[in-house]
Amino acid sequence: MPITFESVMLRSPEPERAAAFWSALLHRETREDTEGILLPGSATQAGLRFASGRAHSALKNRVHLHLSRAERTQQQTIAAAERAGGRLLGSGNIPAGSYAVMADPAGDEFCVIEDENSYLAGCGPLGEVTCEGTRASGLFWSAVLGWPLVWDEGEETAIQSPEGGTKLAWSGDAVDPARDPSRQAFVLVCASPELATELARVEALGARVVDSSSATTTVLEDPEGVEFLLRSA
Repeated sequence: MPITFESVMLRSPEPERAAAFWSALLHRETREDTEGILLPGSATQAGLRFASGRAHSALKNRVHLHLSRAERTQQQTIAAAERAGGRLLGSGNIPAGSYAVMADPAGDEFCVIEDENSYLAGCGPLGEVTCEGTRASGLFWSAVLGWPLVWDEGEETAIQSPEGGTKLAWSGDAVDPARDPSRQAFVLVCASPELATELARVEALGARVVDSSSATTTVLEDPEGVEFLLRSA
């Protein structure tokens, strides 16, 4: 399929600080371009992108990153996050066999998953990107990316590349209209000759074009009103 998943874009007033934190935590190099700072992913790990935007609001994020066991234990990952500028949220107590909720320097929440979690076993250090959204979102993104559903229980869904790695998941909760739909967004990439065909395809699946004024990037909304970007390679 011509469309590929490039990254999750996270906007904040100081994207450089957030990018430096995640670069240190995930051992990834940074790459700057016209859309911000990219921490490139791989065939099995989602990329992360950081750009200028609004600060974290009083509402919890629509998107959370879940770090799962790879070369480090949960406690080692927590310690690495704290050294890089992250902090534990709540009381700081982590019950045995439970995940830890943390925040990065931009205030964006993420979770460090317990070591024995079978659901994210083998998914790599960035095990999951979990999002607010109903089952309709999971079905939409499965069709857009050509990734199969690997979880489908009630309204909860998750998809994963056929090659494995980072899962994209939806909680089953309807998207809260009070949240800024552009602060966290998926970034997709498509070869230039295929762009018009792929735009027509994602529109037929239920997406809506919001801004097509850029020569290289089209801003769209998914069927639940969440922004995403489609860039030409």
